[in-house]
Amino acid sequence: MTSGPVRAEGDARAAAGSSLAATSWSRSDIGGLDPYVFDLALAAASCAVRSGDIENLSTLTVIDYSRPSTEKRLWVFDMKARALRYEELVAHGSGSGGNLATSFSNEPETHQSSLGLFKTENSYVGKNGYSLRLHGLDKGFNDRAYERAIVMHGAPYVNEDVARTQGRLGRSWGCPALRAGIAREVIDSVKGSGLVFAYYPDQRWLKSSEYLGDCGASS
Repeated sequence: MTSGPVRAEGDARAAAGSSLAATSWSRSDIGGLDPYVFDLALAAASCAVRSGDIENLSTLTVIDYSRPSTEKRLWVFDMKARALRYEELVAHGSGSGGNLATSFSNEPETHQSSLGLFKTENSYVGKNGYSLRLHGLDKGFNDRAYERAIVMHGAPYVNEDVARTQGRLGRSWGCPALRAGIAREVIDSVKGSGLVFAYYPDQRWLKSSEYLGDCGASS
């Protein structure tokens, strides 16, 4: 006989699998996000769920670093309601480039953004105010996020006025920094049971990430 908890876990996995299927979403559901990038994010999130890296996935945040910083390039999806909740500006690291990010790193002191899949953890108040710890899941690409203090936080240099007057947003030391006025709300909505997928068409990452392709089948 199947026990209650096992059945509940199975139901949760089935629900997650349903929302992680690309066919469950239409183009109108994903705002201005490139469908190709969204499909990659869904594939990576699905792999993380199947691998047991996260349970009861509630949100999927997608960052498309191939877009200029002056454009909205961060999207937060409610995976239970299958709905887009936020579409926002986000800054990249000062070592990654000016308006366009072109360089990414997992190494300390580079001040570059990192690619790949992160798990959201707890919020805290630090030197950048209300912030969210991110646990890098992609080995070799973002798994030194803790060591590098890569977190999500608000910043006064992330807003449309700065983008308009400077031609780009201000830049962080590698953190995905949000508008100060929306940061706490976004952080509270994604902390604890969410994933963040940071994309750029970097071929080395796309070909070797454990969360893309065969989902670690070759490891």
